[in-house]
Amino acid sequence: MPSAKLHGRYEDADRVCEHPTCRDAGEFRAPGYQPSGFDGPGTWRWFCLDHVREFNAGYDWFEGMSAEEILAAQSPASGWRTESAAFSPRAAVDGMPRWADYQDPLDAISARAGGIRSRAEREAKMAMDGRFSKVEAEALESMGLGSDTDRRKLRRRYSELVRRYHPDRNGGDRSHEAQLNKVVEAYQLLRKSATIQ
Repeated sequence: MPSAKLHGRYEDADRVCEHPTCRDAGEFRAPGYQPSGFDGPGTWRWFCLDHVREFNAGYDWFEGMSAEEILAAQSPASGWRTESAAFSPRAAVDGMPRWADYQDPLDAISARAGGIRSRAEREAKMAMDGRFSKVEAEALESMGLGSDTDRRKLRRRYSELVRRYHPDRNGGDRSHEAQLNKVVEAYQLLRKSATIQ
């Protein structure tokens, strides 16, 4: 016996179909008046099965797009063009590669994985030589410094990174606050370290 449950049905919802002439239960959702986007999830319209099928038959996802936007949305590589924070032109202080540095997405992924691996190796090496604790090695790495760091290098690098990430230097842009906080925390830890002379 076939299942009575239809995929996409929300039976527990007490909604009425939004079609103007229908009073059946609105158990199926369709894209609403506000799409999902940067400001959060969009809204949904709720219809009965017959009216959601009618809505879907006439729905045009490309409505309002230019020919270039439609072509870009249909491209098999369209998802690869979106940047995560790790690959943005203003990538974090951790020195990881940016998306913009690569033509092939697989090269970018490989470089990022290699960067993570080499970073972990550098941190482990600094921690294993006995001079730095694991936390200090991580702080040095987050500031882009090596085991040859002295107080002068530390102060110079700190000044450089604060100037780079502070909102006052970026026209009030607060998007770099996480990086700035990371740098400040690392500096506060390292300036008190007895191993850095």
